[in-house]
Amino acid sequence: MAIHWCGTGLSSIPGLRRLIEAGHPVVVWNRTEAKAREAVGDLTSDIRTFDMDTLREATKPGDVVVSMLPGDWHVPLAEMAIENGADFVSSSYIAPEMRALDTAAKNADVRLVNEVGLDPGIDHLMAHHLVAAYRDDGSYDAGNAISFTSYCGGVPKIPNAFRYKFSWAPVGVLKALRSPSRSIRHFSELNVNRPWDALGRYDAPLDPPETFEVYPNRDSLPFMEEYGFDPAWPVKDFVRGTLRLNGWADAWADIFAEAGSASDERLQEIADQLLLENAYDEGEPDRVVLCVSFKAERDGVPVWHQSYVMDAWGDERGTAMARLVSIPVSLAIESVMNRAVPAGVTAAPSDPKLIQNWMSEIQTLAQRLMIVDHLK
Repeated sequence: MAIHWCGTGLSSIPGLRRLIEAGHPVVVWNRTEAKAREAVGDLTSDIRTFDMDTLREATKPGDVVVSMLPGDWHVPLAEMAIENGADFVSSSYIAPEMRALDTAAKNADVRLVNEVGLDPGIDHLMAHHLVAAYRDDGSYDAGNAISFTSYCGGVPKIPNAFRYKFSWAPVGVLKALRSPSRSIRHFSELNVNRPWDALGRYDAPLDPPETFEVYPNRDSLPFMEEYGFDPAWPVKDFVRGTLRLNGWADAWADIFAEAGSASDERLQEIADQLLLENAYDEGEPDRVVLCVSFKAERDGVPVWHQSYVMDAWGDERGTAMARLVSIPVSLAIESVMNRAVPAGVTAAPSDPKLIQNWMSEIQTLAQRLMIVDHLK
């Protein structure tokens, strides 16, 4: 049984190194071998040039194919994994084309596990835990009004004029800004074409408290079912969103004006220029903030309100973003190898034992991680 890890980009290395150091049989595939050798050559010599045909020949039944490549590669790699009787892991959102592989994966008894990075990933674990804790609490009532918010962002620990630095591919950041979103605000569905059309303020329960700019991310609504919401619950607010430093919208005004209608070629040009101007310097700390909150109200009065609060930053171990994306991926790979997740297309687990195991490891990755009970 081999792990075929494809891609050694900005957010891949800590999880990859963890697997190799743990003694797992890992084959590292990258389009540029030299870059992969620079990242993990001190741990392994099994580094190969990424090529789909070569990878297909190397993949055997029971292997795990891991895609840390751009999103366009996930579905082809998952299809190849099914054909070869191998499992598949990716940190990215489950696209409709990936979801469509569910029956084929189940028929082949293989696991296609996605959404196991930071966001999506760690936020899912936190949401599952909070929903389960609320259901088990004496304050639970199906008639309580529910408010759920999940805000995550990678931001520079030392703020810059642009109010942002790039810890993953800039063109991906820009393309995400062109995605419409759906969420629930004040019991009504909110649809926006561009994130900046729904920019708001978020008072994060950090210590000390901090205020950020936030906007809804993609389509939040399917995650109500994913997180185990009862369809009968009155939902006041439900939003999964992105968190940015105050002043971000003003600093990005020119980007918004052009990115919405730019061609893919022009978008890549913008991305390349932004990376030149706003890349992290060697050793400069990044920062990740993740706040997941669940509140239940009865007659307008909170009866249950808890939040997961995570604050992490780059240190001698490397960037916070790389740790918090890739190490959960490595945990998912081990869970797949142990057959702790079912066949088919799945996201980060809801199983309480797996959540506890994963969170105990994630606890070591962030400088601050806690559950806040707002009513105590």
